[in-house]
Amino acid sequence: MKKILTIFCTMFCAGYLQAQTFSITDSMQWKAYDDFNAALLDKNRSIYKADTEQRAADHRGNGARDNDLTGCAAAIWCQAIYYDMVINAYNRAKAEGNDELMKKYKTLHDKIYKGQKAHYVNFDFDNSNTNNGWFVYDDIMWWTCALARAYQTFGKAEYLTYSERSFCRVWYGSATVGDDGSYADPARFSGSSGGGMFWEWQPIDHANPHKEGDFRSACINFPTVIAACLLHQLVPEGRTAPTIARPTRQTKEWYLEKAVEIYDWASKTLTTSAGRVADGIHGGGPEFSDHLYNQATYIGASCLLYNLTGESKYRTNALNATRYVFNSMVNSSKILKFENGYEQGVYTAIFAQYLPMVVYDLGQKTYLTYIQRNMQKAWDNRDQVRGLQTGDFSKKTTEDDVVESYGGSGLPALMLMFPAHITADDIQDAVEEVSAVQVNQDTNVYSIDGKLVMRDASLGQIGSLDKGYYIYQQKKMLVTK
Repeated sequence: MKKILTIFCTMFCAGYLQAQTFSITDSMQWKAYDDFNAALLDKNRSIYKADTEQRAADHRGNGARDNDLTGCAAAIWCQAIYYDMVINAYNRAKAEGNDELMKKYKTLHDKIYKGQKAHYVNFDFDNSNTNNGWFVYDDIMWWTCALARAYQTFGKAEYLTYSERSFCRVWYGSATVGDDGSYADPARFSGSSGGGMFWEWQPIDHANPHKEGDFRSACINFPTVIAACLLHQLVPEGRTAPTIARPTRQTKEWYLEKAVEIYDWASKTLTTSAGRVADGIHGGGPEFSDHLYNQATYIGASCLLYNLTGESKYRTNALNATRYVFNSMVNSSKILKFENGYEQGVYTAIFAQYLPMVVYDLGQKTYLTYIQRNMQKAWDNRDQVRGLQTGDFSKKTTEDDVVESYGGSGLPALMLMFPAHITADDIQDAVEEVSAVQVNQDTNVYSIDGKLVMRDASLGQIGSLDKGYYIYQQKKMLVTK
């Protein structure tokens, strides 16, 4: 019988950060979400406004930053992120056994779902109306994920039906619009032009077939993996595989097969071994620019596939992608950097959706400390009157600031997913069994006290770790910066 050593896998961080008191309470967290809704949810239409200057959420537009105060709604894909938030609010209330809040957020959910469906052409994913219809693949896929989570939470068949229809609309294209689908089928596109998912179809109303070199972005590829993983878990066993050219649903096995296929292409093509995610690829190499939502969906896709398959490569990728965020996309105090482009403020809310899988499921409690620091900073810098934060956590929001729903969603989204009453001591360390033979011969990196830090590492990868001492191939190594 092999002798087994138990290794507790936690992230090693040698750098010292000045402690900051975490004084957020659960009631503050609920208030942050309620304040967000009070300021930015159109109560009549039950969809979200672009910013606090809009009288209503009536039509597509960039809002106050373009001096448009005529009633601009938030972008269609960001509405899906806000819809995720009300589902998260209900799930948190349920987990905490709070019947009053469960009822409150179930009622709010139903209103928002009804409003979103009514405004966005009754979820007719073949309608390419540029004001309130569908005209980019990733816009649809964000809704595929959100609707799958709605079904997962509430069990209403309609949510699953729309989730599957939207997934298949993206994958196979639309006979109405005439596009050939997002999937860059290797049987159609040779060599490096095959694999993964295209971002858009053009022109919007009467699409031409895709061609080699069309953009394949992270923001469609990794959400596609997430959606496929969710649908794999949700659809029933025993379906007969469809034989028509453009089905509206698929089999349980097919969803997982495609999740693995798209992930393998996207991970190989759009990410580095250090966990950095490229924005996408045209005809040449991957185009790198750091965006938090791309890191987030790579993390989410990796965690979901790890949970479904148990393959360690997915876990490693999730940890590397998270480590990259907190090494390269934060300031010296580990506060997330803010992107202020059109709609980019919503990236933090997307990160909030997937980081809990790393913290709670993979036992990486160090990141809880970082997120608590972010929540505290954002809360302290919020506008005390409206309870809003612009999304740039490091800067004070004043009563006179225009707050967009995009950046304004960051604080409440984090608040919903990281309950104040859960501390690092409540999180169970991830445990992995490693044989004594492996410990002596492997190429993993361990901290001085025997904790696994990185799998199958090269010397170059070790150099990317935080400074400090490590054990590698039975030798003590010092990483300096």
